[in-house]
Amino acid sequence: MENEDLVIHMQGVSVRRGKTTLVGDVDWGVELDERWVVLGPNGAGKTTLLRLAAAELHPTKGKLDLLGERVGRTDVFELRPRIGLCSAALGSRVPAEEKVLDLVVSAGYAVLGRWREEYDRLDTGRAAALLDQLGIRHLADRTFGTLSEGERKRTLIARALMTDPELLLMDEPAAGLDLGGREDLVARLSELAMDPDAPATVLVTHHVEEIPPGFTHGLLLRRGAVVAQGLLDDVLTEENLAKTFDQPLELQKSGDRYFARRKATQG
Repeated sequence: MENEDLVIHMQGVSVRRGKTTLVGDVDWGVELDERWVVLGPNGAGKTTLLRLAAAELHPTKGKLDLLGERVGRTDVFELRPRIGLCSAALGSRVPAEEKVLDLVVSAGYAVLGRWREEYDRLDTGRAAALLDQLGIRHLADRTFGTLSEGERKRTLIARALMTDPELLLMDEPAAGLDLGGREDLVARLSELAMDPDAPATVLVTHHVEEIPPGFTHGLLLRRGAVVAQGLLDDVLTEENLAKTFDQPLELQKSGDRYFARRKATQG
């Protein structure tokens, strides 16, 4: 695998804060046509890994290349617009009175809260098409503060796609959703994953049930270290899940979906 084929390339990457290692000695590569899920418990380092991939963090140690650029040697403000990011941290900063269409279209200026920017019909047309793709075109004139949690998540995904990024990063997009909202989102993310024109994608989650069909690879994290990585069917095993979540787990696959639960004790 040539380095130029990788949109994310980590070599011996670590992030430390004081004496605490958030991510330690990670080697990881993501190609342009791959869809990765990063799975692990709370505190495993998943969000730290995603922030590295979003050029929001510099590694304490190791080499990090994003979209062919070495982080630390390139202007991250030029790099970040090429990366679409959907996260709860971003959602918490959105003004409640911001209209949905404005929130999506303003991604082109990398701002939150439309002010005096001027957008042409091409911009607003693309934003409307993305809202339609995610099933929320009817919410274009609603304010962000009036949306349900599921509607907010889909709006933020549309915003992340607005700049036609080369890399799409999603941090727990199904968190806080009810069963119907989760299943609707998983179905729409599956459609996106199977689109050959969609960007390379990395999705962070705690739950195997939230992995959309069409995702190709998996990386399992525990306490900042990689437990396993590779093709999803090879990585997602009961043994690897037990190591990742530190308890015996039973894994089932139905169609293209995964389901896990704690193994019943024999007695």
